[in-house]
Amino acid sequence: MTKGMLMKSPVDSLSPKTSVDPQTSEEELVKLAQQGEEVAVREIIRRLNPRLFRIARGILDNSAEAEEIVQETYLVAFTRIEEFRGDSKLSTWITKIALNAAKMRLRKRHPTQEYDSVSEQLHQTASVIAFPSAPQRSPESEHGVTQFREWVESAVSELPSNLRIVFVLREAEGMAIADIAADLGITVMTVKTRLFRARRHMKKLLESHIQGGFENVYPFDGARCAHMADSVVELLPDVFQTTRSE
Repeated sequence: MTKGMLMKSPVDSLSPKTSVDPQTSEEELVKLAQQGEEVAVREIIRRLNPRLFRIARGILDNSAEAEEIVQETYLVAFTRIEEFRGDSKLSTWITKIALNAAKMRLRKRHPTQEYDSVSEQLHQTASVIAFPSAPQRSPESEHGVTQFREWVESAVSELPSNLRIVFVLREAEGMAIADIAADLGITVMTVKTRLFRARRHMKKLLESHIQGGFENVYPFDGARCAHMADSVVELLPDVFQTTRSE
């Protein structure tokens, strides 16, 4: 099969027939997605949205671009779902697509700078990251949570890209170090070294707050998650049409 040409896939015409739930195995979801079951596509998106958004946001500098990368990742993944053979986890396969897409976007912006060689000097003028909206909180706790979150977001913003992505995957996504190494294509020792450097930078600004609180960094759920699923499902048929005509 030549580059740019895809075999006709059932996903070309999604059908809402089978029911799935959070306990449905990844293997079963892949089979259903390859058969064109819309519910399987939506469930895969729901499960992977937080990780993919955090990965893209860890590499890029704004949430809008990160969301574009997530959508682009799903369109590539689901138009090529027939090529997935289960040699790795689906999440790993799609994560690599997201990483490549985010890195390519970064290289287009800085064509002479490699993603993995970003300077580790802290940028004192870094602005606060505009994260997607978190779930509603009570008025009594909103002020304190907002202030703490601004401190965390500002500190994360100041991390160099190669440290930020490792820090976000570990602290916000809760991924195992070995999985981070596999997804980023680096050694476990490199992950540990970058994580140590990231935490050292963070500790300078968050000495009394370094423990916990990071599970809410780069959230991607609720209406935002549902909107991503709707957009991908709507665009997939057109993308198939385009790729087959190239």
